[in-house]
Amino acid sequence: MGNLAKTEVPVVSLAERFEHSFRQSPIIFRAPGRVNLIGEHTDYNDGYVMPAAIGFYTWIAAAPRDNSTLHAQSSEFNESVDLPLDKLSGPPRKHWSDFVRGVAAVLQTGGIHLTGANLMIEGKVPMGAGLSSSASLEVATAMALLSASQQQVPPLDLVKACQRAEHEYVGTRCGIMDQFIAVFARTGYALMLDCRSLEYTPLPIPEDVRLVICNSMVKHDLAAGEYNRRRADCEAGVKALRQYLPNIRALRDVSMTDLEKHKSSLPEAVYRRCRHVITENQRVLDAANALRTGDLGKFGSLMYDSHRSLKQDYEVSCEELDDLVEIASGLEGVYGSRMTGGGFGGCTITVVRSDSADRFCAEVISAYREATGITPDVYVCSAAQGAGEWQEHPD
Repeated sequence: MGNLAKTEVPVVSLAERFEHSFRQSPIIFRAPGRVNLIGEHTDYNDGYVMPAAIGFYTWIAAAPRDNSTLHAQSSEFNESVDLPLDKLSGPPRKHWSDFVRGVAAVLQTGGIHLTGANLMIEGKVPMGAGLSSSASLEVATAMALLSASQQQVPPLDLVKACQRAEHEYVGTRCGIMDQFIAVFARTGYALMLDCRSLEYTPLPIPEDVRLVICNSMVKHDLAAGEYNRRRADCEAGVKALRQYLPNIRALRDVSMTDLEKHKSSLPEAVYRRCRHVITENQRVLDAANALRTGDLGKFGSLMYDSHRSLKQDYEVSCEELDDLVEIASGLEGVYGSRMTGGGFGGCTITVVRSDSADRFCAEVISAYREATGITPDVYVCSAAQGAGEWQEHPD
């Protein structure tokens, strides 16, 4: 059987190790990973997305330090670093400490006075699976540093600071979705986020549903270059359509009627990229209505439509992701399934009835292994709570 991952809460061991290392009692913070239920490649087109936090967290134990240095220990990498607060600048170093360094630097640049701190980091968000372990680390770090320094910032400012840290100190030009959901997530809810206005709507996920993430265990090398080409295609579409629609700022502002009317002015590939984004935005809006009314059949159908569009129009799927979606579509208790994330490998997200989840996991692992020779990692999740200080009671 494949890796059927379970949520672990390392609070007691983390606190004990911190006290043993630093002779201090820490405050413990956590920030979750996430999965995007629907709304793919819409974020950089000013569109809509629908992420949910998952019950895998980055945990950080923190306490003030009596000098102006951040001492950070990573359990995952079995490493420690010292980061003087007056020497945080510089380009990405391609090291896990860039996330800590970047968050501290951006907070200080924003006028927040930070003091030294001891940080012990334990990551439980699977790395490299497209579940946003990076944003989880950034948000948990920001909260820990602010607490140690007895400082506060508004939640949205914290989100923007973490995004900027990843841009400038890690070198990844990420959208804002990952940091946003890490901060604003609520137990039992997905969020429909407008990536232009940053307004969001909590949407209830029924208690008898599980979010099952299947990691294809592949990542094709062309992913980064193709991602940039897709963005360029979208920008080319907006530029061409602006001749006829001068007020548009992004594909968010274009209707399917407009696109079809001016189809002849677009190269075929650009037309299909635009069609995916425009229809995907509508799918997010329709999926929000389906969740509001409890129509999981409709929600699942929209997930399959999303995957088909990502495969055929946006061309960011791959054989392994298609296999996982096809396998899921034939199993009992499944409402819908689709690729999630940038594409060319990574994960699928499947909405499954909770009483079918265990059987689903066993069957998808077996069938995918038979089809590809690869054993997938499978994560059974519910929509989880956003970042904050750990309290000794359930969410």
